[in-house]
Amino acid sequence: MLKDNRFKGLTANDIKQDVIAGITVGIVAIPLGMAFAIASGVKPEYGLYTTVIAGILVALFGGSRYQIAGPTGAFIPILLAIVLEFGYEDLLIAGFMAGIILLIMGFFKLGNLIKFIPRSVTIGFTAGIAVIIFSGQIENFLGLAGMEKKEYFHETMLQIFDKLPTMNWYSILIAVLGVVILVFVPRIFPRVPVLLVALIIPALVAYIFFPGKVDTIGTAFGGISQSLPSLHIPEITWNKIINLLQPAFVIAMLGGIESLLSAVVADGMTGKRHNSNRELVGQGLANVITPLFGGIPATGAIARTATNINSGAVSPLSGVFQGVFVLATILAFAPFASHIPLASMAPILMRVALNMSEYKSFAHIIRLRSSDSLVLAVTFLLTVFVNLTVAVQFGLLLAMVSFVKRMSEVLGVEKVIPSHLKDEQALKDEKLTAKCPQLAFFTIEGPLFFGAADKFESTITRSINQKPEVLILKMKHVSYIDATGGNNFTSLIRDFRKTGGTTLLAEVNPDVLEAMKISGLYEEIGSDHIFNDASKAVDYALHIINVPKCSRCGKKGATACQVFQESQKLQSS
Repeated sequence: MLKDNRFKGLTANDIKQDVIAGITVGIVAIPLGMAFAIASGVKPEYGLYTTVIAGILVALFGGSRYQIAGPTGAFIPILLAIVLEFGYEDLLIAGFMAGIILLIMGFFKLGNLIKFIPRSVTIGFTAGIAVIIFSGQIENFLGLAGMEKKEYFHETMLQIFDKLPTMNWYSILIAVLGVVILVFVPRIFPRVPVLLVALIIPALVAYIFFPGKVDTIGTAFGGISQSLPSLHIPEITWNKIINLLQPAFVIAMLGGIESLLSAVVADGMTGKRHNSNRELVGQGLANVITPLFGGIPATGAIARTATNINSGAVSPLSGVFQGVFVLATILAFAPFASHIPLASMAPILMRVALNMSEYKSFAHIIRLRSSDSLVLAVTFLLTVFVNLTVAVQFGLLLAMVSFVKRMSEVLGVEKVIPSHLKDEQALKDEKLTAKCPQLAFFTIEGPLFFGAADKFESTITRSINQKPEVLILKMKHVSYIDATGGNNFTSLIRDFRKTGGTTLLAEVNPDVLEAMKISGLYEEIGSDHIFNDASKAVDYALHIINVPKCSRCGKKGATACQVFQESQKLQSS
């Protein structure tokens, strides 16, 4: 692990600033922690436990000065799906496994690999998650009775339409009041913690004016425990590990992406630099320990991290103070939380969904009508109508296929006439490429990998149907060659050799040359047929070609062959 300098040089005033920032973020984190837990199908206190434990651990062991970790909206669909299929106990195991995966990624310095996940994939599943979160809160907004948690979007929507006659107008009134608070309070009182206000005022209105008319945390979950979370080690079996490996991997990837994205946002706001691998270790450690105390998976939260910075945070201690504040609030005020209406949480989660949807970026990529548009659309639709696990897998697979296709199109195979064989008259000749039928010269540009190997071989094979005696390949701009490219290259050389031809290579990239030596392609070509300079390869070719057998110059004699003449000039100079 790299040396941690995030706590160095702190003054008393810095610590004071961190305390203020921690309390501010804690006020924001409390309603979100409960709301995200409820939306994930678990008790609200589990979200608060996650806020406390993960928030402190990521602050102490993560790679960013300002990262605030906890439950986030991005996890809701995958966590709810796990709870519905496997149960809460197995959700803890999946979170524990995700933590181990993140630890492994951090220790093996794989933090930078997450940056290579295409934006079309991330926006696709993020927008899909936003749709699921928003639609999942319609029942609480309308106060529908008899609703059951469903795994699939279409099942939820069909159930909502079926239960519309059970609408509770008191719930709608509370939800509308929450919307009004969320919209207008920030404009009138910008420094007021609007999320907390959006919970407290509707709760007071419901409790005073129409008690017992709307569903609350107390009626749905029996209230929040006013005690510290206890250590509980879930029963882990091999079958559970196999069944939960796929969702655990998605949790780890999603958590890694969101935490590093949050750290990048913090870097942009402060001018500091985070350590991506240390951040993964911190996130992994948090997700290993948090489930042991009943907490759900956690990651870096962009909005809370930004709030932390805007509140004057100086060091990771602000994250620690945030966790301590939330814990103190649980111990002191947990019984009062039972009176919070579920309808007042619906607008908060709906706003979270709108904020995370990135609808402008979504519309922009769709309008491109490119392969990115297809990747985005497929990832989005699979997230909404199937599940996040399948969506991420297919999105990445489709993005990879699209990338391979684009890279294969980058490979260029161009037939040219070497400078030794050009003169002013020849440059005007429309049949320039036929000037010397015994010599074929090609410039290859781009990576020679499995997606482009067939194009490389077929293009050259079609171009040498006249069966020249010498084939020169200039490979200065071939940056990479893989096993498939090497195999097709070998087939081309062998087939050309069977016709009596000789292949020469010129200006080969050192890395590509080393790969050829390892694969045996270097010996197949022969070291005497590989040149550092293309002109030297042409010089060598001029000594190989058979002038009397040339279809153009053989009948006129050797002195009529411009290649032969050039050769004689070179030998006499």
